[in-house]
Amino acid sequence: MKFSKSYISSIGYELGPNVVSSSSLEARIMPVYQALRMPPGQLEALTGIRQRRWWNPGFRLSEGAAAAGRKALETAGVQPSELGILIYAGVCRENSEPATACPVADLLKVGQDTEVIDIANACLGVINGILHVARAIELGQIRAGLVVTCESAREINESMIQSMLQNPTFDHFKLSMPTLTGGSGAAAVVVTDGSFSGPRHRLLAGVCKAEPRHHELCRWNRDFMQTDAAAVLKNGVELGRRTWASLMEETGWTPSSVDKVLCHQVGGPHRSSVLGAIGITEDKDFSTFEFLGNMGTAALPVTAAIAEEREFLRPGNKACFLGIGSGLNCLMLGVEW
Repeated sequence: MKFSKSYISSIGYELGPNVVSSSSLEARIMPVYQALRMPPGQLEALTGIRQRRWWNPGFRLSEGAAAAGRKALETAGVQPSELGILIYAGVCRENSEPATACPVADLLKVGQDTEVIDIANACLGVINGILHVARAIELGQIRAGLVVTCESAREINESMIQSMLQNPTFDHFKLSMPTLTGGSGAAAVVVTDGSFSGPRHRLLAGVCKAEPRHHELCRWNRDFMQTDAAAVLKNGVELGRRTWASLMEETGWTPSSVDKVLCHQVGGPHRSSVLGAIGITEDKDFSTFEFLGNMGTAALPVTAAIAEEREFLRPGNKACFLGIGSGLNCLMLGVEW
């Protein structure tokens, strides 16, 4: 998919206020470690994640998404009434219905003509939302759209800690441990046709590939998460390698001409494996998993926003957004920053 008149104008974000260290989570499952005769420190050693964030108990997802949305809209110079579409793209949702986008839209006071919908695709929801908005812009249907998300790790972490304590076996530990990498945050991305006063980062192309035969490798509902981390890594990296090749073809870039990459934030082994598979050195990549963990759909946009704040991502950079999610699905974007 190539784009000629779509721009990522801004990214806003919010982080959970409570810093939760990996060592503090391990302290809560110490009986499991003792039963399995494992030394503490495994979580950080295996993932590179030192800490993550949690929202306060009872925090509403729509409040986090709306707060990030206000920041993004102000930076982009777009009024809520000028949005053609508002998409909520998080894994976490407030209710089965209505769409979580509805309370977000109410908090932002969007216009009555704004399309208000949810999109779900595991950790790739925000990238899916960006592509959805860009297609509508390319067709001349809208001038601007907003994609928001808010993810919360507290509830699933609490649930899985209890599950691990009740079933302290190695097999259960292996499938449950990836849950503890989760973090909490909110993000919002404004996509426009470039006719507004704010920044303009040109969206050049997006590509997607899917391997739905692997849909059982990572499963999550409100109270349960189970992940075969080794299988997800092996099959996800291969899917990412093929998606990357298609992105290079679509943009006309080569790995050596790419200036920066922003990956979905899973952990150290995932980062090294993905970058190695696509021929990108680590100095071109910016990571946040060390102190934010895996924030699901919020991870990649928040990482991009922080990379820009710290002047790692600079105007004129050829930048690639790389997402691999449960399903398995892979989406990648090429952006002239």
